[in-house]
Amino acid sequence: MTRLSVNINKIATLRNARGGNIPDVLKAAIDCQRFGAEGITVHPRPDERHIRYQDVMDIRPIITTEFNIEGYPSESFINLVLSVVPHQVTLVPDPPDALTSNTGWDTIANKAFLKKIIPVFQEKGIRTSIFVNADVEMVKHAADTGTNRIELYTEPYASQYPFGPEKAIEPFVKAALAAQEVGLGLNAGHDLNLENLNFFARNIPGLLEVSIGHALISDALYFGLENTIQLYLKQLRY
Repeated sequence: MTRLSVNINKIATLRNARGGNIPDVLKAAIDCQRFGAEGITVHPRPDERHIRYQDVMDIRPIITTEFNIEGYPSESFINLVLSVVPHQVTLVPDPPDALTSNTGWDTIANKAFLKKIIPVFQEKGIRTSIFVNADVEMVKHAADTGTNRIELYTEPYASQYPFGPEKAIEPFVKAALAAQEVGLGLNAGHDLNLENLNFFARNIPGLLEVSIGHALISDALYFGLENTIQLYLKQLRY
């Protein structure tokens, strides 16, 4: 069964736009968990324009569900993750000024770097996942890094879904099968929403977890947070 991890970055973006503590990021994490989310995801960036490092440290002890921290493995990010010890760390190749994640790792060009950094987290008992495009070669080479899982970057699927779901999902099915062949766990995320999630989940073999933030938090403005989380879970319980 595919787990739903809710990325709460956008809650922090709204808070930071005004200052103060409204909306309360910690309460949002607790509420997401209470409303059925099976994981909480955060993606702290160096400029702390949404989730702050202090948020990450404050969230860890107050939730009981899975905690996933995403980010580029800079020295400060590594130190944060090692001090917090989440259940999972998801490594992304974002430069510091990236608006949002927009591609996966080149697991050939960055293999030596990833092989060096991944054990640093695993030695603390943290499951590792790396962001990868739906490319069979990238998936196969990801296995050489020693990562536990990969997270498929799903923006290309989401953008092509309206023009033909079957064609849009083809490379992702191939990538998922390749992950199974090389023994990698499979996550997915980016631009998944209430329109395209069910088709994706039904057709991707071995999908363990989806991480959804922007669309889910945006939908919550209309439907309410509790109802929205239940709507997303329903898409995964086909």
